[in-house]
Amino acid sequence: MPLIQEAIHKLEVAGGMRPLRIALSVLAVLAMITLYNFRAYHNMSNQEAMDAAQLARNISQGKGYTTDFIRPFSMFLLKKNNEAQAVAGRLSELAMVKGPHPDITNPPTYPVVLAVLMKLLPLDFSMPLNRSFWGNGGNFWRFQPDFIIAIFNELLFLGSVVLLFFLARRLFDPLTAWISAGIFFGTETFWRFSISGLSTMLLVFIFLGLVWTLLLIEEQCRNADSRKVWAVLLALASGLLVGLGCLTRYSFGWLIIPVLAFLLFFSGSRKAALLPSAFVAFALVVTPWIVRNFSVSDTPLGTSGYAIYQDSGLFPEDMLERSLEPNFTRGRINAVTQKFLLNSRQIIQEQVPRLSGNWLGAFFIVGLMVGFANLGASRLRYFLLFCLLVFIVAQSLGRTYLSNDSPEINSENLLVLLAPLALVFSVSFFLLLLNQIYLPLRELRYLAIALFILAGCLPTLYTFLPPQRGPLAPAPYRPQTAHVIGTWMKDTELAASDLPWSVAWYGQHRCLWLPRDVPQFEEINLYYRPINLVYLTERSTEHLGSAWSLIALESLNNRAPLDFALQRIPPRQTENPAALIGLQVILTDIDRWH
Repeated sequence: MPLIQEAIHKLEVAGGMRPLRIALSVLAVLAMITLYNFRAYHNMSNQEAMDAAQLARNISQGKGYTTDFIRPFSMFLLKKNNEAQAVAGRLSELAMVKGPHPDITNPPTYPVVLAVLMKLLPLDFSMPLNRSFWGNGGNFWRFQPDFIIAIFNELLFLGSVVLLFFLARRLFDPLTAWISAGIFFGTETFWRFSISGLSTMLLVFIFLGLVWTLLLIEEQCRNADSRKVWAVLLALASGLLVGLGCLTRYSFGWLIIPVLAFLLFFSGSRKAALLPSAFVAFALVVTPWIVRNFSVSDTPLGTSGYAIYQDSGLFPEDMLERSLEPNFTRGRINAVTQKFLLNSRQIIQEQVPRLSGNWLGAFFIVGLMVGFANLGASRLRYFLLFCLLVFIVAQSLGRTYLSNDSPEINSENLLVLLAPLALVFSVSFFLLLLNQIYLPLRELRYLAIALFILAGCLPTLYTFLPPQRGPLAPAPYRPQTAHVIGTWMKDTELAASDLPWSVAWYGQHRCLWLPRDVPQFEEINLYYRPINLVYLTERSTEHLGSAWSLIALESLNNRAPLDFALQRIPPRQTENPAALIGLQVILTDIDRWH
């Protein structure tokens, strides 16, 4: 009995409740991760995620910064650069499709991080079908590398929650910090990004680190007794973080403008030292990579530098990246202007009101007119607004077909990076309003806060309600088919598909993105290098009227078009696991399925 009384005394009086609260919080977080992955996890269904993952695997296997996902536009840029440098060789060597194909699309930070992860953890790319959890009765169920990458991004998400909590507590008070972190943790949008395999959660973590450095710089500059060297070191850190973010997603680099503006207006007499420090650190980080791109493709950002023309009147949808000889001589200015006006209108009407990741963004917008007692919070709000303006322009001009494939969960969604900080200001404004309302009972205040948190987390709560769907990604993704295609091919052979990122990731084989028209395919097949297999999915068959849809639909009857280069079709009644379902077909040069 004395032992029980002593234990109760330690819990209630002697500070023993803190470890208990921490333990319960950790258990709650682990339970949330387990339940969410059980209910909502699915294998990768995003082109960019698979592209980064297959690139990371090549890096981890010592193949250098080379890709198995070959774009015709990348071939064009490489060939043009080699011709300008008077490099001799056949077309296959000029376009670098005979050997390893250098990647000139993805910035390096996220693939390198994933490559380190693949080195440290025992990832299994063999796709075992008879192992529990990964397989389902001999059929594909979960791809182990997909799942581990999702867990890694969820850990980054948890790290961002911790950063946001301490940031909100420093700006406002513990209550604002707990509510902000709780709603952020319960926002479905960020959970969906974390399991998507995209680099977004890494960028959110970097952005919150950048906000921390700016807040500390502002506090240092307000404190006359602080040492100047600390402010300079923090400015260097801010430039370093923007550069690191730029090498994770090129459009993040535009944040150097708001960072320099913040230092210009809010660093007082130290701005003469802080502005050059931040910019030099940023330049030192990004310059080596730009030099590398120039040496390989004679462009600073590779194919990504042409995003301004993609999905415009000049190059609709994915036409540019699938073009072997793109034409840039037409009206580029008009096409870009129309693209900006159309996309900026859509962003302002639909995304800005949900800036906090959910409908709570309305509190942020209204709260812009309210002053804060904390000067640092007021100045960070100006920084957030400047970032918002810059990202609206960058996102409007940089929007491509990727946003059409996945309207919300894509790398071109830049405003989502600002959502955690906007959420803090939304919560602070809600508490400001709540403090001005007379409530006869103290419990009603707690009820209002609970309902506010519940409203912010409601979309995530719906995830745990029926119905439940399995971890298989929606059509046209069939990882087992892509994997079997990879086993059919020799290392020296080349496949082509309208889903090349899936073949590159799940099939572990080089795959060309099918050009938009058949003549360009025939040109590559005849003059660059032979194409040994073509894999057509619903992406082609559902776009009736295109040349590839006609080939695919005719091939569904187990006969290839007579004038097509590849004439062999796997029997659709075979027991081979690559037996296709629905509107997917394979055409090959020889019988590979025996």
